[in-house]
Amino acid sequence: MSRVQNNSDETHVYRGDNLSCWRGGRMVFEGLSFEVKAGEYLHLKGANGSGKSTLIRLLAGLLETRTGSASFAGDSMLGSDVAASAHVIYSGHQHALKPVLTLRENSENYVKLMTGGSLAYETLEAAVDRFDLYDLIDTPVRYFSSGQTHRCSLLRFCLLDRPIWLMDEPTVGLDAENRGRLEAVMQDHLNGGGIILAASHDPLNLGGKTLMMADFEAKASGQEYWL
Repeated sequence: MSRVQNNSDETHVYRGDNLSCWRGGRMVFEGLSFEVKAGEYLHLKGANGSGKSTLIRLLAGLLETRTGSASFAGDSMLGSDVAASAHVIYSGHQHALKPVLTLRENSENYVKLMTGGSLAYETLEAAVDRFDLYDLIDTPVRYFSSGQTHRCSLLRFCLLDRPIWLMDEPTVGLDAENRGRLEAVMQDHLNGGGIILAASHDPLNLGGKTLMMADFEAKASGQEYWL
């Protein structure tokens, strides 16, 4: 969980300004802006194909923006290095887990990739306890159910200390009990001054603000968009 202190100064504001993204031969969204302060949750809401996942991937540095900027703590938050920065943890539809490795080994590899350091056992133990995975800690991921695999991928949010969490459909495949566990982890992050942007069809009991992707749908106005 983030140790960012909850405050209202400009140091801990995450902003996107006039963002747009071209993908698959069309403008997915345009003119998109947001502002999220320390301790706030922003829910990205919209129909399938409205650009929720595209926006999350763009903010994680996995897609290029056509226009606009994003910033946090005075740093630019666009570009290919964002997902590995000291500010962000990202989770998408792909779990990014090696099936032949155990939960422990996958977690150790993730922390080494992101920090160059080693994963403390106490950190791993606390993380698996949050997601009720302790009995599977030394089991290869290929034996996990889809729900267990998804919970394993969500462990990354408990393994690193990063202020901004970018989450694409974090509740997919979770039953009510494990959704409750996830909500508790997310609420702890917000209570510590963290920031969460999550694209989700499922409502989460976290309060916060909603960004409607339909408000930024690209409108054709008699001219075609060209690359």
